[in-house]
Amino acid sequence: MKKFAVVAAMATAFLGSTSAYAVDLEVTHWWTSAGEAAAIAEFAKLFEEKTGNTWVDSALAGSGTGANPVIISRIIGGDPMGATQMNTGRDAEELIQAGLMRDLTPIVEEMGGLDFYVDQSLLEACKYEGGLYCLPINIHSWDWLWLSTAAYEKIGQPVPTNWDEYVASWPALEEAGILPFGLATGWPISGVPGVLMSGIGGSDLVLAVNRDKSGDAVRGPEFRKVAEAMDSLRKVISPEMMVPSFGDVGNQILSGEAAGNIHGDWLAGDLQVAGGVPGENYECLPALGMGDQLTGGGDSFYFPVLPEGTDPAVIQAQTDLAKILISPEGQLNFNMVKGSMPIRTDIDLSNANPCMQKAIKMLGNGLLPSGDFALSSDTQQQMQDLNIEFLDDDSITVDDYIERYASIIESAD
Repeated sequence: MKKFAVVAAMATAFLGSTSAYAVDLEVTHWWTSAGEAAAIAEFAKLFEEKTGNTWVDSALAGSGTGANPVIISRIIGGDPMGATQMNTGRDAEELIQAGLMRDLTPIVEEMGGLDFYVDQSLLEACKYEGGLYCLPINIHSWDWLWLSTAAYEKIGQPVPTNWDEYVASWPALEEAGILPFGLATGWPISGVPGVLMSGIGGSDLVLAVNRDKSGDAVRGPEFRKVAEAMDSLRKVISPEMMVPSFGDVGNQILSGEAAGNIHGDWLAGDLQVAGGVPGENYECLPALGMGDQLTGGGDSFYFPVLPEGTDPAVIQAQTDLAKILISPEGQLNFNMVKGSMPIRTDIDLSNANPCMQKAIKMLGNGLLPSGDFALSSDTQQQMQDLNIEFLDDDSITVDDYIERYASIIESAD
């Protein structure tokens, strides 16, 4: 009864707060792949249906590393959007500290609190001096190994069940002319070390590096295994076969052109749009099939403080959107398409695909802090630059990589 009472109360709040006339609300985000675009369209549809207002979609290319500077510069420059997606973590902390983001506490209080969040730690990055400045709308994890059914059928081997079996299959794949590891250019390599760190190095290593910023942990034996795995991986990555986007890698996996890929669970949305079915066309292994915890972060929505004199109806539209994003209906519609785990489990997830079901089962073990969640934007950029350079330059040794990684972690704020 309690769940339905909450849903009914939220519905009443929507109806009671809708303005008498329609307004435009600009929403910025970097969800530009096929699966991502389909997911954000679910939020836009709900917003327009429930409020009568118009969602003005401003999609930015380049993922977080490309879009964040544009978002931040607009807000600092006095040209804020009505709402914006950013990573759950530290990307907006300076904007919050400068008073440029709206405190959502009154909205949350009107909704009766946020006890429905499946992991309350997600909210920590949104808090500042007693206020709440963002709403996490999903739980994303990088910790997935995606494997092609077609590729393994071609070499007559079963689809691997863990990282070690996958690595052992590389020679047969190369002999058959199949890419052992598909990869997109640019930022997608940045998530791979964290996945290897979680799956191969273990939970203690993730905490020591991402949470405690321990250079000694990076120089230790467990991280060396991670660096050696990165070294092995770059030897089977073919630069001339790298594709423009992670969605293109998904197509390589479905066709059997590439046997595997490490990427976040948002790849599931693109695989779904392309007609892929888990268990038939591809397999998904959380934590490389080796661990029992996932690193977690995800996406949050922020609502910039709008200029003095802004139509109150636009500010009310911000409020309405905030409620819709974390409503049971919004959570279900969006995350079932996006491939991410919802932030609430008081919704019917029986139709979630097998990959999401695996992730939901692991939530009970707690989330580990991902680099996106625990590290500043500047540190993340340094990490990305190092990983791209390591991939491109064989003269950078494992020892070099470890020392440079340790240096970045030790200087992280």
